Amino acid sequence: MSQTYVFLPPAACVGAQDDLPVQRVAGGVSDSLLFSDAQAQCGGNWVLVLPVEAVTACAVNLPTRKARWLRQALPFVVEELLAEDVELMHLALGEQLADGRHRVFAVRRSWLAGWLALCATPPQAIAVDADLLPVPGSALLPLHGRWLLGGENVARMAVQAQSWPQLSPLCAQPQVAWCGPEQSPLQPIDEVKAVVEPFVWLAQQPLRNNLAQGEFAAQSAGGQWQRWRPLLGVVGLWLVLQWGFNLAQGWHLQRQADHYASSSAALYKELFPQDSKLINLRAQFDQHLQAGAGGGQARLLGLLAQVSGALAAEGRQVQISQVDFSEARGDLALQVQAPGFAELERLRERLEGGGLAVQLGSASREGSGVSARVVIGG
Repeated sequence: MSQTYVFLPPAACVGAQDDLPVQRVAGGVSDSLLFSDAQAQCGGNWVLVLPVEAVTACAVNLPTRKARWLRQALPFVVEELLAEDVELMHLALGEQLADGRHRVFAVRRSWLAGWLALCATPPQAIAVDADLLPVPGSALLPLHGRWLLGGENVARMAVQAQSWPQLSPLCAQPQVAWCGPEQSPLQPIDEVKAVVEPFVWLAQQPLRNNLAQGEFAAQSAGGQWQRWRPLLGVVGLWLVLQWGFNLAQGWHLQRQADHYASSSAALYKELFPQDSKLINLRAQFDQHLQAGAGGGQARLLGLLAQVSGALAAEGRQVQISQVDFSEARGDLALQVQAPGFAELERLRERLEGGGLAVQLGSASREGSGVSARVVIGG
């Protein structure tokens, strides 16, 4: 797909105007349109060509070749070559010359931003009309009522016919004038070549230097992606590190869980050697605990029933002041009070007659009665 070229005339130097007549070249056809109308027909693939009067061209030796330092070095090396404050200028680095120097183009930043603000879509490239002239030697082309000077020369300028004799000795050889059949060539000149459509011819020349750099660089989908690549790289690295940490933590926790499971299984087998199968360790533990708790309660109720029967047979002469039950030992300790030692002895005999193991502790007199500790079972 061929590019569309929009040529701004010298009158564009005054400032951005959407109703300024410009020259548009598309598909090998050149026509004159208002800038706003040309924009409506450009699409996304087009080149904005600036008048050389708005641009300062020079050549400098750069102290570095590293791309990341070039933008920082440019203002210092061209500052003395500019008539205006370098901070007001947009600087674009061009091609390298045979002597090792680089071309540099300077254009007022606010002026260029004003024209770009009128563009429906930003241009893919920004060129200078005189910089499109071919090499070798010096090339001259009549355009918009003045002669463009370009080629191998460092200078890019607009020349009036009467000034050429003084400039000619300073320009590279050979000196070629490209002009129409009815156009009078400059003198002195080495060669004259015919050009029927100068705007179309210029649009066909190689674009060696693109001023769409830095803040005015064309932004494409790929360019947007390039801007986000460092951030996405950091995010990707963080995700990889987080995934690695989660994997290591999961492996560590799984090792601990396996260790605890093995320890629990060993303890279960030690406590319940009669169980040969381990299906659900927690459920089996709960079952044994419930069984143990139920057995202790049943034994306590059974002992209390037998004690109650023995006390009833004694005619309520023996009273219980304290009851202690030990599930671990399986015994029931009673602190009893009786009128005398004979009643305590009869209680012991009745309990032993019921098949219980009874231990009668030391008895002591308290007032008109006797107090003793009776341990049943165990």
